[in-house]
Order: sequence, then C-alpha cells, then structure tokens
Amino acid sequence: MTKKYVVRLSRDEREKLQALVTKGRAAAYKRTHAQILLKADVSHNESGWTDQKISDAFGVTTRTVERIRERLCMQGVDAAVERAKGSGKPRKLDGVQEAHLIALVCGTPPEGRARWTLRLLADRFVQLGHVEDLSYETVRRLLKKRDKTLAE
Repeated sequence: MTKKYVVRLSRDEREKLQALVTKGRAAAYKRTHAQILLKADVSHNESGWTDQKISDAFGVTTRTVERIRERLCMQGVDAAVERAKGSGKPRKLDGVQEAHLIALVCGTPPEGRARWTLRLLADRFVQLGHVEDLSYETVRRLLKKRDKTLAE
C-alpha cells in the first residue's frame, strides 16, 4: 500500500526537529511528534520506517502517525508538531454562563437547605434557562477550577 502523505523533510526542517528532540525543554507530545516525523522521513531513511514500527516505538496508534504525516504535508512542520486544533470536547458553559453559576453559588440556597449541593445547583441552573442540561460533575469541575484560581 502506498502512503498518501509521504514525509520528505528539507535539511532545515530536519535540523529544526532534531533540535526540538535534543535541546531545550519541549512538551512531551511535541518531542514525540518530532521523533515520529524524523523516523517517517523517506529522504533520510531509505524508505522511512513503517507506520506500525513507528507506532510501536513511540507508543502511539498508527492512526496518530498517519495524522501527523498528513498535517506535515498539508500544513507544515509547525502544525505537525503541535496538537491538532479543535481537539478535545467543547466547553459546556461559556464565560457568561460560568459567571451566572458562580453568582448562583454565592446566593442563598433553596428554602429548607443549609447550603447548595452540586445537584441542586445543576438543577436550578437548568430551571433558570441558562442551559438545556447540566450535570453535577460539570458544576463540580467548574467550582474546583475557580477555587484554584482564587487560591493563587
């Protein structure tokens, strides 16, 4: 099977990737992506390493190797070394909604309750029409994140 995206690094690109791997401080995923590209380079290695051999060597899936090669060919070295944009789940609440939730937490708890629970907060936030649904776990993570920023 022939690869759709073949890695052929220029001398400058190769030096940049080697410097990333050997010098300075870089995030682990950047170093791994750089190492993957260096091993996949067919202009330096006779035929380049196979995707399977690369995935085994660096503990990633063959699909990850394919995506990194594709990003190199389509967007360049910098994009291939970085994480893909838009990866991860979108945020459940935007900044305005987070502010409303914090205001709710600071307010008086429902009658008959001494304090807010995570489930009560999530349910009340939905009742107020800020979102269609909200889990108590999302509320917990937001409050934990806010508590850390206030402590710093």
